[in-house]
Amino acid sequence: MGSEYLAKLLSKHLETVIRQRIPSIIALINKTISELNAELDRIGRPIGIDSGAQLYTILELCRAFDRVFKEHLDGGRPGGDRIYKVFDHQLPAALKKLPFDRHLSVKNVQKVVTEADGYQPHLIAPEQGYRRLIDGAIVYFKGPAEASVDAVHFVLKELVQKSIAETEELRRFPTLQSDIAAASTEALERFRDESRKTVTRLVEMESSYLTVEFFRKLNMEGDRNQNQTGPNADKNRKEPPPNMDMVGDNYLRRIGMQHQTSTLISIWFVRLRNLIPKAVVHCQVREAKRSLLNYFYTQIGRQEKERLGAMLDEDPALMEKRTLIAKRLELYKSARDEIDSVAWK
Repeated sequence: MGSEYLAKLLSKHLETVIRQRIPSIIALINKTISELNAELDRIGRPIGIDSGAQLYTILELCRAFDRVFKEHLDGGRPGGDRIYKVFDHQLPAALKKLPFDRHLSVKNVQKVVTEADGYQPHLIAPEQGYRRLIDGAIVYFKGPAEASVDAVHFVLKELVQKSIAETEELRRFPTLQSDIAAASTEALERFRDESRKTVTRLVEMESSYLTVEFFRKLNMEGDRNQNQTGPNADKNRKEPPPNMDMVGDNYLRRIGMQHQTSTLISIWFVRLRNLIPKAVVHCQVREAKRSLLNYFYTQIGRQEKERLGAMLDEDPALMEKRTLIAKRLELYKSARDEIDSVAWK
């Protein structure tokens, strides 16, 4: 008999309970909406379809990668310190291993001097022999110099790959990752080639140290060695220069271990140890920080809309995930609007 009244009473009670629960329900919905928005921001919002928006997005992604790469070089991220290990350890070790003892041995000096000056070389200071001997020594420095260039190039290439992997914004664009990696590698190869030319030039320029004064000092040294004095000898009388055939190992050893020659090699050692790192940093590291993607930027500006879209071709799984999140987000927003409209009645 009281079913109608009971139904009204229960409906009113249910409405009261629902109204009491509305704030917590709305709070839960708002929290879920915020989480879904954050997830969309993490995986990236949809890209505009016009070429201007696509070009802007690509440039922003390239700048994000460039920032990470520079942080590695400047010490904000690990990896850049490996470049200085090349200069502090690898280069000095390679220079110390250069076979100057073998190059200045009696046997090699005899070979070089004989080939340079023929069967009757200059007796005191065979200039051509000295030049060939010293030019042969300077050639040894090219190996460690070029090895330093290649070692730094290898480190920079690894830092490019590491920076691409650490750039969050790039993860959704595998095609653009490949394009940036290819463009960076191409630029690093250009920097390496220029660096190799520079260090080779530095090594070759050191041979210009062989001036007339250098050979004049050698002649003076030779005169002192030939004017040996003894208890019964005339101190003011010079003996005639001995024939090359009459001079044995002592003469050749004197040429190989000539004070001026060994001093010159020591000067080269110290000078090139300091100059090679400067050249490599200037031509490779500095240029990588300044203009790694400059050529890539000019190429992007010339691309058609289809090519820009291809560069922003996302992972299909990621695109599907974004679509599902967007649908859930719309459902939660619709539910919130419905609840708000009921709650204020």
